[in-house]
Amino acid sequence: PALLTAFHVALYVVLAPVAGGLLAGLDRRFSARLQGRVGPPVVQPFYDVFKLMKKATLSVNRFQNFYVFLFLVFMIFTGSMMFAGADMLLMVFALTLSGVFFVLAAFSVDSPYSHTGAEREILQMMSYDPMLILVPVGMYLATGSFRIDEIVMSPRPPIYLLPGVFAGYVFILTMKFRKSPFDLSMSHHAHQEIVKGLTTEFSGKALAAIEVAHWYENVLLLAIVYLFFSQVPVIGSSMVLLVYLLEIFIDNINARFRWELALSTIWIFTLVSGAVNIIILSYVRGM
Repeated sequence: PALLTAFHVALYVVLAPVAGGLLAGLDRRFSARLQGRVGPPVVQPFYDVFKLMKKATLSVNRFQNFYVFLFLVFMIFTGSMMFAGADMLLMVFALTLSGVFFVLAAFSVDSPYSHTGAEREILQMMSYDPMLILVPVGMYLATGSFRIDEIVMSPRPPIYLLPGVFAGYVFILTMKFRKSPFDLSMSHHAHQEIVKGLTTEFSGKALAAIEVAHWYENVLLLAIVYLFFSQVPVIGSSMVLLVYLLEIFIDNINARFRWELALSTIWIFTLVSGAVNIIILSYVRGM
């Protein structure tokens, strides 16, 4: 019903940044423990964002913050499509469009560091976008629909028919979460570069908006993990937490790859796991 759909969307818009901020705090705390430190409180990301919102926002040009605003708006719109049960393929296209606005924001300034980060971000999009498209294609072959609400109502979890697609999706999440060894364009931690690539020329409210947009995005990406197990909520919730902790662990035991190695590694793994899984499933369905 439309009222229930609106309720789901409202919950996402209100609660996703809260959940995303807590996940970011869990990331910092778990990473600190892995490194033998106590770490900041779990709510530290909220303190950081509130502090940024109180600072002055310096703009290089009039387009810079406008693109950041579009990045945030389209990220919220993309997540709303997910929780409204809309078409998953269109959701992936909207997610890519939001990333394009982020790249345009970095390209709109004349900083060489910002341009380098934007170029690396484009390389990342070239790496993970094929796998992101394979996920809804696999869901269609497994359930007969691109619509998320119909996928959730399918008789059995899609993971039974899509283990390779799931493995490929988890693999690219390392890049989507901006974790080592695939954090080419920017990192949420200060262990890679002095200059932070994409976000070099952003400050104040614009930088806070970027952080909140990433919180929305992380919740959306983990919701797709849950979608593979949505018919068994306990297992789905457990897999969401396990995948996120796994990504944090991977981040702390790896150094950054060169872009050539990152691009080839993700494409090869995507071809072997995701594409082969879909080819086999298509052949079985056609028999």
